[in-house]
Amino acid sequence: MTSSAESVEERKTLTSPEITAVAHLYRGEVYRSTTWRTRLDTTTNWSVVTLGVALSISFSSPEASPLPLVLVGVLILLFLMLEARRYRYFNVWRARCRWLETYFYAPMLDEGDLHLEQCWQKTLAEDYLRPRYHVGFVTAVGRRIRSNYLWILLIQTLAYAGKLAVHPTPVEHWQQAVERADVGPVPGEALFIGGIFYVASWTGLAIWSYRQDAKRAAQRGRPRSDSMG
Repeated sequence: MTSSAESVEERKTLTSPEITAVAHLYRGEVYRSTTWRTRLDTTTNWSVVTLGVALSISFSSPEASPLPLVLVGVLILLFLMLEARRYRYFNVWRARCRWLETYFYAPMLDEGDLHLEQCWQKTLAEDYLRPRYHVGFVTAVGRRIRSNYLWILLIQTLAYAGKLAVHPTPVEHWQQAVERADVGPVPGEALFIGGIFYVASWTGLAIWSYRQDAKRAAQRGRPRSDSMG
């Protein structure tokens, strides 16, 4: 009867030139992940700047309209979609770097013979031969909301509510706040309902992505897991 150790496919033993090539490969993946990480910061900065402009316009005077705080949400969501798309690219390079660190460098540096994954080379080779995104677009959006955009959206919402509450005079009752929220033919009630859905939907997406990531992390903790990203 063949033992379980013999049934497990052994890893390929790398020669010195091959180890050198892998080291250069790792440096290249780190460079690409750093470049795309910088691009993520760019779209976040655009969102912060546009929200700041909207805050300046709406709070420039008591008579200024709160409408810029509503319209800036369209730009923020556009930047969020762009950043989620960029994140999917960044996650490819980041996952490859982490894979090499976990299954190539960590066992090399460990004092014992730590074989975390027998087929890590084949998994990495498959990712190079057939490159693909490691996370879906919705998951990427959820991750970016959790990292940055939930705070941006909450600040936008609180600023809009604050504008209605204090300008041009402190609000005295709920109906007055609703009337101030009117935008042309659009009633204030519709804007309030839309605002609640706006915040609740992105909050729900952030919670959903967190649970999905926790499930993925649990799967990666299992033996023989070939999950990347």
